[in-house]
Amino acid sequence: MVLANMLFYFFALLAVGSALLMVTRRNIVHAAVFLVTTLLATAGVFLQLQAEFLFVTQILLYAGGIMVLFIFVIMLVNLDVEMLLVQFNRQWSVAGALAFALAVQVFFALWAGRDTLHLPAPPSQLALKNTETVADALFSHFLMAFEIASILLLVAMIGAVVMGKRRVE
Repeated sequence: MVLANMLFYFFALLAVGSALLMVTRRNIVHAAVFLVTTLLATAGVFLQLQAEFLFVTQILLYAGGIMVLFIFVIMLVNLDVEMLLVQFNRQWSVAGALAFALAVQVFFALWAGRDTLHLPAPPSQLALKNTETVADALFSHFLMAFEIASILLLVAMIGAVVMGKRRVE
């Protein structure tokens, strides 16, 4: 039990620390690397919760596929970083006020829910059939939402192909 708690705190601190480093880096490639670290740490938390399906999905889809897409976009788009830095340097007061407001909201939410923060451990029967439970819920109760999401993704993919296609004249 002590090792499980230590691993949870390690992954949680790694996720929060790399997320903070991600949003504070000036180099966009470094920020993308810290985003990958955040996604991998989140996958570690999922594995600790015995959510193997979410763990594999996090690794394959987000840390793998989505990050490759981000890196391609970063490398293909020519960003004039100096011009963007001048624009963002003037917004420290707004960022500080928003960060303070978010901190107050998180503190209030933790304080208000202090009696309900202790979640029960998942039953051992669900831990053995985690993927089956997710698939059963997805394809029975949430079938319409799943199909609508797949159609929206298909339309977005077709739109990206049409927009990216060069016109030959």
